[in-house]
Amino acid sequence: MFSLWLALAANIVCITVLVYGVYFPRYHRRDLALAYICLNVGILLVTFLLSGSAAGAGLGLGLFGVLSIIRLRSDTLTQGEIGYYFAALVLGLMNGLHPDPAWLSPVLSVALVFTLFVADHPRISPRTRRQTITLDRAYPNEAELKDALEDLLGSDVMRIEVIELDMVRDLTIADVRYKAAVGRPQEYTEQPKYQEEPTNADMNSQSLLNLPYNQATYPDYPASRPGSSVLS
Repeated sequence: MFSLWLALAANIVCITVLVYGVYFPRYHRRDLALAYICLNVGILLVTFLLSGSAAGAGLGLGLFGVLSIIRLRSDTLTQGEIGYYFAALVLGLMNGLHPDPAWLSPVLSVALVFTLFVADHPRISPRTRRQTITLDRAYPNEAELKDALEDLLGSDVMRIEVIELDMVRDLTIADVRYKAAVGRPQEYTEQPKYQEEPTNADMNSQSLLNLPYNQATYPDYPASRPGSSVLS
């Protein structure tokens, strides 16, 4: 009984620190923070109930396998958020089983939280970025593609994975890993918009505006001649 309450307390403390002390200050997603808490507590309670039966360990591992293949189709998770997802799942499963000795689960829980804190620390490769970029030109030459991406991003490109190269539509889609430039980013200069050539209707309208009042209103009216007058 002592190991059960110790594991319960360790789980509550560790999942709270993991979600609100490590994850949320870095990713700022309240919906996933709630999902991690619910997942952890649910796994913990189910594992508590199953641990008393003879097949508790087997059912717990089966539950872990089922939940590990769940895909949340309502939203896209990054690889880092999937890592926190599995960490919350492991914490609930491990403390729900609360194996002997009693200190084993709390120590492993603290070690897991500390590992994520260090591995996902913002000071580790803070300038490294990853983007999927679509270019409106086909680049079969990787060197030319790298030069074009470096000019576009203003940074050093470290790795390029070409996802799609379409020579018909003149299109390139690439997965780019690069280091963000230090300092002020380059300002975007808006390109001048394409100006359409004037149509015949526009030219006729402009010609009418340049005519005298009487000719603009009455095209058949003769131009003013000496001796002629216009009644006002």
